[in-house]
Amino acid sequence: MTPEAALEKLAATLEGGGEVRAGQIEMARAVATAVREERPLVVQAGTGTGKTWAYLVGTLLDRGSRRVVIATATKALQDQLAGKDLPTIAAAGLRKDLTWAVLKGRSNYLCRQAAAEASREADTPALPGVDTRGIGAEITKLLAWATDSRTGDRAELDFEPRPQAWASVSVGSEECPGAQACPSGGSCFAEAAYERAREADVIVVNLHLLGAHVASGGFVLPEHDVVIVDEAHETEDVLSAALGVMMTPGRVAAVARLAPGSALVRHRDALDRALTPFVGKRLAKGASAEAPVAEALADLAQVVREERGALRGAPEGETQDQKARRERAAKALDTLAADVDTVLGAGDDYVTWVESSGVGNQPSLRVAPVDVGGELAKVLWSSATPILTSATIPPGISARLGLAGRATELDVGSPFDYRTQSLLYVPKLPDVRHPKHEAAAHEELEFLLTAAGGRTLALFTSWRAMRAAKSALDGRLPYTLLAQDDLPKPALIEAFRTDESSCLFATMGFWQGVDVPGDACSLVVIDRLPFARPDDPVAEARRERAGPMAFAVVDVPHAAIRLAQGAGRLIRSATDRGVVAVLDPRLAEASYRPAILGALPPMRRTRDRSDVTAFFTSSPAGVEPIPPR
Repeated sequence: MTPEAALEKLAATLEGGGEVRAGQIEMARAVATAVREERPLVVQAGTGTGKTWAYLVGTLLDRGSRRVVIATATKALQDQLAGKDLPTIAAAGLRKDLTWAVLKGRSNYLCRQAAAEASREADTPALPGVDTRGIGAEITKLLAWATDSRTGDRAELDFEPRPQAWASVSVGSEECPGAQACPSGGSCFAEAAYERAREADVIVVNLHLLGAHVASGGFVLPEHDVVIVDEAHETEDVLSAALGVMMTPGRVAAVARLAPGSALVRHRDALDRALTPFVGKRLAKGASAEAPVAEALADLAQVVREERGALRGAPEGETQDQKARRERAAKALDTLAADVDTVLGAGDDYVTWVESSGVGNQPSLRVAPVDVGGELAKVLWSSATPILTSATIPPGISARLGLAGRATELDVGSPFDYRTQSLLYVPKLPDVRHPKHEAAAHEELEFLLTAAGGRTLALFTSWRAMRAAKSALDGRLPYTLLAQDDLPKPALIEAFRTDESSCLFATMGFWQGVDVPGDACSLVVIDRLPFARPDDPVAEARRERAGPMAFAVVDVPHAAIRLAQGAGRLIRSATDRGVVAVLDPRLAEASYRPAILGALPPMRRTRDRSDVTAFFTSSPAGVEPIPPR
């Protein structure tokens, strides 16, 4: 069956019949060729292309023995693939024998051994500064759930447990000794999930688990022949974090709790004292160059080695629970020792910094590679054909992800008529650094919300800016103004969707993954160009490597892709109409504006308020073309 015929068959399964798009066919053909010829492919497929069906058809029509890994950036896309798209492929008869599995990191599954130990313990160890009231009741509830759960997957819970409660019944990969060394290994939820994955034709994971696979040297995922990376623009940053190390006092304390009486407890406080003065700073020459940090880590490494030695050999009369805890402690100590070595040995290819995070704003020492391409080429691309796709592909992504000179790059466009359906508006405002900019931007925002009749998704580059804008407009407009911290994200999006005149004010977490087609989202406002923070440690290191061209090769592409993602929230279907307003005059005036505008859909452009008013008061057929300015 040809890709065209397969896509037609899938479209026929949609209520009322679907439409196969030219870009979708072009992408499916390209994917099929790439898989057959084992040649890397990078595809930019604009919103509305139907890229998921395109890469599934292109990969799965060939009934060979290939196993496919699909890595996504969001849980929503994982759920869509496993709950909708793959079942549709099977039901349509394209691959009746098709099997698939969703695979997550170990800490997402309840650990039967940890749960059994928790059920036999009267008290749960407390983390400093954590309110433990109700933790015991939550653990009891989790234990009851585990008796009936088929998968042990945290996502199936009907409540959100506190971190300490879930930590009492789950185990991460850095602590799990493996099924053979665990008394409950034969009934392990995580092992069952991995076994299902080993038998499946398609394994759906997220980018973080793909990163863990690369970090392990290729020992996390089952063997596979094709890797499809959806939302590929996220890959570089996610993989950089996954290939790095995070060291916190809380982590040291967690390892200490596995070995009662451990001398590690006092080193938790020593690490805290050593890191605290460096919070918010990059350690330009690495942790080993900062005496207090290096000394604390060296002392920690020595104690870890001593503790590890003390765990060798089974004590007389050791129970099954005690053995399991000793095995977990040994694995956790080994992982901690390896990570300390990585931190102290990090060279020029890594960036080291300290940030405030976790419980009680504890200091967190972070180490991450500046470039990820080498590890990807060595671990992933050497044994599997990569298919990378996104609605917005960053310039130079092939080289940065280890595919320089190897990948075919393709842009299949979008089926939407952006020149008719949308308008890009950049008002004439003071420069974003000018003291009068914020007040002028709030006044402009009031005009825009009024012109659109509410129906606005306002995206901000900081929490401060979001709160300032909402505070300035509260009580001045007859629309419900929702803010990101009012409700959980799903409930917030649903409230915005159902109240068509409402306005949602949000930060970077809403710049992608928000899909609200129809009149409820007729205006997307972006407060300023989303450049990376000047003090972002990884971006700073990449700038240093780029030298005089840093702004052009690091900052501008980052801002362009983020802006395109935010603007992409507007047109989600062929019948949507709306305005994207960017309250940053640099988009119309700066010398680098062509590079950023080039990443956006081909919308008509204006700087005139009257054009915005005319757009919202005109019917789609009556909209006069507005020339770019």
